[in-house]
Amino acid sequence: MLEPEGAEPVTVDVEVAATEALRRRGLMYRRTMPRNAGMLFVFEEPEVQSFWMINTYLRLDMIFIGQDRRVLGVVENAPPLTDEDRGIEDPSLYVLEVHGGFAARHGIGRGTAVRFVGLPQEESR
Repeated sequence: MLEPEGAEPVTVDVEVAATEALRRRGLMYRRTMPRNAGMLFVFEEPEVQSFWMINTYLRLDMIFIGQDRRVLGVVENAPPLTDEDRGIEDPSLYVLEVHGGFAARHGIGRGTAVRFVGLPQEESR
């Protein structure tokens, strides 16, 4: 759940990519995704993360989240089918990919609180 200040919280139904194989594949080859769905990439340690859109047909927002579960930055509307690296300079522990325009539509930006619901393996981090 994303909790933008001064706005209604928004829930995203996520697939979790917590292994190297799942993170490598990500949302590649998909042509559709439900409106409030996305993929949550979970890393072992905070690091500067970089993503590309090879074989990704959906325009995506990439929401980079720190260990404190606050948004560090957003790459908005990443064009599909490109090999350009995209990311932010801050080390992220999580990255949430959602449909392009999602972050702007819901007021998601740096400092937005993030709460994971139904991911018990994450509660200990």
